[in-house]
Amino acid sequence: MFELVTPIRTERLVLRPFTAADEADMLEFESREDVARYLFNEPRTPEDNARELAARQGQTALRKEKDALCAAVELDGKVIGYVLLIWLSEEHRQGEFGYVFHPSFGGRGYATEAAAEMLRVAFDHLDLHRVIGRCDPRNTGSARVMERLGMRKEAHFVESEIFKGEWGGELHYAMLAREWHERGGAGA
Repeated sequence: MFELVTPIRTERLVLRPFTAADEADMLEFESREDVARYLFNEPRTPEDNARELAARQGQTALRKEKDALCAAVELDGKVIGYVLLIWLSEEHRQGEFGYVFHPSFGGRGYATEAAAEMLRVAFDHLDLHRVIGRCDPRNTGSARVMERLGMRKEAHFVESEIFKGEWGGELHYAMLAREWHERGGAGA
């Protein structure tokens, strides 16, 4: 079990539970077409954003299989994105992680820095055996983050599903606990 009670501090970022005060920062990037492009949702309206924020405020702990932990990523008091960890299987000790960031803060390593902390939670706190990450093949930035973290590309599904009205593919990356520990627990 893991509960995000105390914020996780990295060199530059703070990962913490979402609060009602994050609504404007969240809408600033969640309402963007370029952010929603590779996500299952469309750009969020203020109403959609408020509902999603309320859901994320309840995603602060991993107590059992299928639970999700969603942490706001804060830089100098501003929420610039979020990271997510889902406990997929207790029996097989599997998880999935993901991240979404405001494009204005791209190219500075923030996604890699924050995503590494989700791997740390998965492997060092939950004792998961394997964590996967998935992205659209056109989302080269997301693929690069997983590669920088030391994840292995395991599959490229070509035109495997209809996504937002067109055939879309999916890249699958994975990392095992032993690979995380062999890298010194420092994914990046």
